[in-house]
Amino acid sequence: MPDCKFSARVGRIKPSPTTAAATRARELIAEGRPVISLTTGEPDTPTPEFVQEAAIAAMRAGQTRYTNTGGTAELKQAIRHKFRRDNTLDYSDAEVMAATGGKQIIFNALSATVDHGDEVIIGAPYWVSYPDIVQYAGGTPVILPTSAATGFKITPDQLEAAITDRSRWLMLNAPSNPSGAIYSKADLRALAEVLERHRHVWVMCDDMYEHIRYDGAPYHTMAQVAPALKDRVLTVNGVSKAYSMTGWRIGFAGGPAELIKEMTKLQSQSTSSPNAVAQAAAAAALNAPLDAVLANTAALEARRNRLFDALAAIKGLSVTKPEGAFYFFISVAGWLGRRTAAGEILQTDDDVARFLLETHNLALVSGSGFGMSPFVRLSYAASEEKLDKALIALTAAAAELMKDP
Repeated sequence: MPDCKFSARVGRIKPSPTTAAATRARELIAEGRPVISLTTGEPDTPTPEFVQEAAIAAMRAGQTRYTNTGGTAELKQAIRHKFRRDNTLDYSDAEVMAATGGKQIIFNALSATVDHGDEVIIGAPYWVSYPDIVQYAGGTPVILPTSAATGFKITPDQLEAAITDRSRWLMLNAPSNPSGAIYSKADLRALAEVLERHRHVWVMCDDMYEHIRYDGAPYHTMAQVAPALKDRVLTVNGVSKAYSMTGWRIGFAGGPAELIKEMTKLQSQSTSSPNAVAQAAAAAALNAPLDAVLANTAALEARRNRLFDALAAIKGLSVTKPEGAFYFFISVAGWLGRRTAAGEILQTDDDVARFLLETHNLALVSGSGFGMSPFVRLSYAASEEKLDKALIALTAAAAELMKDP
């Protein structure tokens, strides 16, 4: 093999743990193993028919060419409409953009603003990609641990103590992947009071799961509850989760025009515009009433309620009922130190995830990838049949592990 020097940038990151877990599960399935994979954050419902029809109409109308880098005029209008309708936020065309998924929005924003030595404050558990994108940009992730006792949310005192002269961003994600936690209006207002004293710190609100929330919980985002901060808040969203459009790859954001301009410039030298047909489909989704979204969320809430009771009854596991998203973030502390039938002593949540996959054909993601151990993440955006089989596997695993010595 010829000599090849790889960049320090790529050496600072690792493959996505969720992608790695899903890939391993697919490999085993291809080998004929009856693996139940609950690894990926992907709704099991199809993209709404009216969205599919909008894509077909766009293709037939010849909307298959390059578009403006930050999105078509039609999609930008739909994004602005969504922010007004759902968040009472008014943005101009210059203050919104679309990209190839929410991940690209975040990548653009951090790459455009973070230099070597800059710090980005992130609460744990976090979405697996946040620290790696920060490190790729040359920054330093500053991780603030949370717990079930604090609702898996960072506190104002934690935030105040974490801010330094090098702090560049605070990243918030609600409903959270993986915990399902939601920051209330009061929670956000308390954090905003800290941020108002530190004008050099920007806020990135990842609201990708905004519409997937339960028990009638209201929703608020930082730029909405703290208008004084709006000129340094980037509100990130997309159509992947709420509209079952993961493969369409459309994310979007609203924020200060000067930031959007730099993010768009960066995108012009990477992917250029998002997929033209997917943009038409996304515009149709954002302009439509939320009926399909609410129906899907109701179905997910019913799954959450049924699974919560079943999981809580499994010996050695501890589970908190999520307020939103579609994951259970399950503590497996009660299984650590226990011996499997093969004689292995489970010492970490990585060991637990491997044991569940190799012995009980259940693929979950270990909490280490989300910055918090010992946990595993289970996605319940899956069929009832898969979820029932997962419960059988977890119950069998508990029976194997929790026998008296």
